[in-house]
Formats: sequence, C-alpha cells, structure tokens
Amino acid sequence: MNKDCWFRDWFDSKYYHLLYNKRDDTEANFFIAKLCAHLALAPSAKIWDLACGKGRHTIAFGKKGFQVTGTDLAKNSIKEALEHKSSNVEFYVHDMRRPFRINYFDCVVNLFTSIGYFDNYRDNFSVFNNVHAALKPGGLFVIDFFNAQKVKQSLKPQYDEVREDVTFHINKFIENNIIHKKISFEDNSKNYFFEETVTLLEKEDFEKFALQSKFILQNVYGNYALEPFDENTSERLILIFKK
Repeated sequence: MNKDCWFRDWFDSKYYHLLYNKRDDTEANFFIAKLCAHLALAPSAKIWDLACGKGRHTIAFGKKGFQVTGTDLAKNSIKEALEHKSSNVEFYVHDMRRPFRINYFDCVVNLFTSIGYFDNYRDNFSVFNNVHAALKPGGLFVIDFFNAQKVKQSLKPQYDEVREDVTFHINKFIENNIIHKKISFEDNSKNYFFEETVTLLEKEDFEKFALQSKFILQNVYGNYALEPFDENTSERLILIFKK
C-alpha cells in the first residue's frame, strides 16, 4: 500500500466497504432533508458531492430533484455508484486536490469526514481553492467533519469488529495531531493490514482554509439535526461557507 496515498488503496478495497457496511442510510437521508430545508436551494440547483463514496448522499440529493454530480478517488466506489446514475445524477472518478469545473455549482458538500486524509497539510488549502473556483458567486460549501475534541476524549485504543466471516482488529492512537487507525485481519488464509490517518482538524483549521480561499463562514452546527456546536459535547462539526 502506498503510505502517502493510503486512501487511494483502502477506500477502493472491498474490505473497506465490508468494515463500514453498517453506516446508517436513514441517518444520511435525515441529514440531507435537514440540510436541504436549511439551505433553501432553488429546485434547479447544481450540487457537487465531493468525495461521494458509493453515492448515498448524492442519490439522496438527486431524489429531491437537484442536478447532482458525485466524485470520488475510489474507482470501484464510482463503478458501483454509476449503477444509480440517472438523468439528474452523474458520477466521476476525481481527486479533490485537482480542479473540477469552474463557476458551475450552486452548492458543494463534503460529508462524513471526507477531508483531512492528506500527508501534506497544504493539500487542504488546494481543496478549498478548487471548491471556491467551482462555485458560482454566492454558492455554498458544506463540510461535515467529526468533532476533534470529542474524538480525543472518547478514543477507544483497541477493539474488534466482526463483519460476515472477517474479524477486523482495530488499534487507534493519536500522534502529532493525527489519529491513526491500524486495521488488521485475516481472510482466506491471507493476512491483511491497512492504516487510516486523519488530521484532527478543528474549527480554526477550517477557518484558516476558508480565509485563504476567500470563503465566508455562515453557520456552525454540532449534529445532523443542525443543533448548535459545542466543542466538548457535539458529535460532529458541520460548517457552512459562502463564496
């Protein structure tokens, strides 16, 4: 596995999707409904789901009638997402660190902690610059990230997750403000090892990225019900920026 781009290999692995197969689509649909009501986008709005995975949020937006584009670096995820392509929903393989369309979207969403994986911290600035360029004037950028303070407080160093016939052994630790998640398991008499690394980005980090790319912070929320953010108790850090 290429350590500098671990996400390219791990997110494209069938074991990644097996480990995280308990993600709640009901929760995702609830969040999208809340978000759409709050953003009050025009029925004809164009939305970019940045790092869309298999497209569960993309599809949820599409069902509301928006023109939605989902992009992700993982080719296998996009291959599966394309099975749900429709007249108003499209998918492409794309690296968020590279530009994608100019002055085109009304809203860009980056959901379920889909940023902060990069070995180079400066790559986060590139993402913000690319999103800013892709948005029309007045366009909105929504980021849904974990609450770093809550993660630090509730870190569980070791545990197992059983999925079908595979037992995933998980080890977590924090080093240099990066959370490391080591994942080892055996399948068909073969041993596997992956490691996730995510920078513990906080509100101030996102404000720094936004300032450099000339975004204006509009709102900050702490959960999918869009309730106020509390650094110590909120599960999520949801930020809405405006171009």
